[in-house]
Amino acid sequence: MKKSVRRAGLSVGLVSAVVLPLVGAAPASAGSAGSWNLAAEGQRICVDPDRGWPRTYAFATVEGTWDTPIEYGIRELPPGSSGVGGTLEPGTNERDPDDGGLPVNGWLDLRIAPAPAGEYTAEVWASDGRETQTDSLLLVFREGC
Repeated sequence: MKKSVRRAGLSVGLVSAVVLPLVGAAPASAGSAGSWNLAAEGQRICVDPDRGWPRTYAFATVEGTWDTPIEYGIRELPPGSSGVGGTLEPGTNERDPDDGGLPVNGWLDLRIAPAPAGEYTAEVWASDGRETQTDSLLLVFREGC
């Protein structure tokens, strides 16, 4: 009798160890947005105030994993300037374990108009429809750029 009780106890213990952690777990496809981060990293562009910069670019790099498309763009540019963003399809982008480098997966096409000397802060943004993240892009207008 002792052997059958021990076996039953052992069986219940093993089943509990396997099943109990799963009881509260949601399926992986339950709409999880993944874990992503806008890694624009506070970029800076120097611009000649008299000429502007009619064709340049900035980064809207997204790091991590996401399961829905992420749209990205730029806003709050100086008057007469424009920028075009894009969309990242669901995927993953991680830092290189050897050198820490992060592949650029979001490019912003910029047309920066002439502006008076000074500093302007534009905003790089990325959104998966549930969450929007932002970072700054500093535009420095001065002679000698």
